[in-house]
Amino acid sequence: GLTLDHVVKATVFLKDLSHFAAMNQVYAKYFAANPPARTTVEVARLPRDVQIEIEVVAVEQREHA
Repeated sequence: GLTLDHVVKATVFLKDLSHFAAMNQVYAKYFAANPPARTTVEVARLPRDVQIEIEVVAVEQREHA
């Protein structure tokens, strides 16, 4: 299976951009050593009225013959 080490891109959707600093602190705990590329976007609403949604793209490295 894949882990957070395989994440190459993250998109963070925040309902309120004033929470960016707090989100960034927590995010850094999960991606401390080699953080993936990231985009953060403020949105008007998220499903189930959550405050944050994070979408990631992970890649499994395979050896080519």
